[in-house]
Amino acid sequence: MNGRFWTFEDLNEIAQLEKECFSDDAWNVRSLAESFLSGRFIGTLLEEDGVITAYGGVSFVEEEGELELIATAEMYRRCGRGQKVLEDLVRESKKRGVKRLFLEVRVSNAPALMFYLKNGFEGLYARSRYYANGEDAIVMKKEL
Repeated sequence: MNGRFWTFEDLNEIAQLEKECFSDDAWNVRSLAESFLSGRFIGTLLEEDGVITAYGGVSFVEEEGELELIATAEMYRRCGRGQKVLEDLVRESKKRGVKRLFLEVRVSNAPALMFYLKNGFEGLYARSRYYANGEDAIVMKKEL
């Protein structure tokens, strides 16, 4: 599984996969493009036969980064793709001087919570009614 950085041409396909994975909270092409073009963003992805199967992105300012999005297409889950994307993002964040990564995750998303805990993230606090449907988020942090 070889990863690569996002290109502008990938944004439509990432937005489509984002909608499939996160129907009510999906990033649209405009949001993806704004982050991608900000100059403070790292996006990596994995492909199979020219189709994006997993992707992720980190926005960063000085020594802090935020894992903005990470997802794997449903048929490719549980085979290490999310792990590879996260490892690529952590490595690239370190190269840019990031010392701490933060993220928010739905309190109901047990698989994601376990994935982040397994990868060295720790829960900090909850953000009440963070998501559009009123669900709380857990804020997590990882020291790099």
